[in-house]
Amino acid sequence: MNRTFLHWRVLISESYADEAGTIVLIHGLWVNPRSWEGWKHHYEARGYRVITPAWPGLDREVEELRRDPTGIAGVGLREVVDRYEGVIRDLDRPPIIMGHSFGGAVVQILLDRGLGGVGVAIDSAAVKGVLPLPLSTLKSAWPVLGNPANRNKAIPLTPRQFHYAVTNTLTESQSAAHYERYAVPGSARVLFQGAFANFNPRAATRINFRNRRRAPLLFIAGQADHIVPPKVNKANWRLYRKSPAITDYQEFPGRSHFIIGQDGWQEVADYALNWAEEHIPARV
Repeated sequence: MNRTFLHWRVLISESYADEAGTIVLIHGLWVNPRSWEGWKHHYEARGYRVITPAWPGLDREVEELRRDPTGIAGVGLREVVDRYEGVIRDLDRPPIIMGHSFGGAVVQILLDRGLGGVGVAIDSAAVKGVLPLPLSTLKSAWPVLGNPANRNKAIPLTPRQFHYAVTNTLTESQSAAHYERYAVPGSARVLFQGAFANFNPRAATRINFRNRRRAPLLFIAGQADHIVPPKVNKANWRLYRKSPAITDYQEFPGRSHFIIGQDGWQEVADYALNWAEEHIPARV
C-alpha cells in the first residue's frame, strides 16, 4: 500500500470519527480498560472515536496490575470521577458516556455535573438513595466488605468469587478464561463508599435526581446479574422520576454482570449506541 493512499485513508477515518463523535467508556471495579476491548473495536467500526481511560492506578496491563497493585489501594470514587471529568472537559464537544458497574455510577455523577451529551449506565452500581440490598449483592461484595481493615487496600477476587459475582451464567472453564484475561485487584475504598453511601450525608455517590438539565440517561440491566440485580437498577432508575430529563430502562434476559463480555454482548452494545444516537442533541 503506497503512503499517499494510506495518508488519505487515515484522514478519511479521522473525518468520519469527528462527524460521528466520541464515546467515552468507563470500566468498573476489579477490571481495567481491557474489559471494553470488544466494544471499542465495535464502535470504531461504526465511525466513532472511542476512548477508554483508566481509573487512577489502573493504567497498566492486567498482568502487571496483578503482580503489583501499587497505586490501586486507597483510590476513592471522587478521584475516579475527577479523572473522567478532566478527560471529558478536554474534548471538543460533549461525548456519549457509557459505564459498566461502578462505571455506571460514575456516568450518573458526570451527567449530574452537566457533562456529556448522553449517558448509558450498564449494570450500574447503586448510588446514594438506592435502598434494595439483595442477598446476591451482599454475597458478591462480602469478600471485601466483610473485613473493615480492607478499606484502604487493593483486594482481588478469587476465581471462584469472580464466577459467582461476575460470570455466574458461564461455565467454570469459560469464567476461568475471562478471569485470566480481565480480573485485577480492586480498590476496596470505592466499594465501601458505595455500600455505605446511604449513611453518609456527603456520600461520593450523591446525585440530584431532580436535575432537569442533565443529559438523557439509559439504564441497562442483566436479568441474571448477581452483583447488581435488576431490582437495584430499577430502584435507581425510579429515583429520577421527578426529573423531566429523559431516563429509560432496558433489561436483557439471561445476562450476568459480565454483560459487556459474555456471548451476545454485541446486541447490548448496539442497543446502547442506537439509543444514544436517538437521544443525543444534534451536533454535540
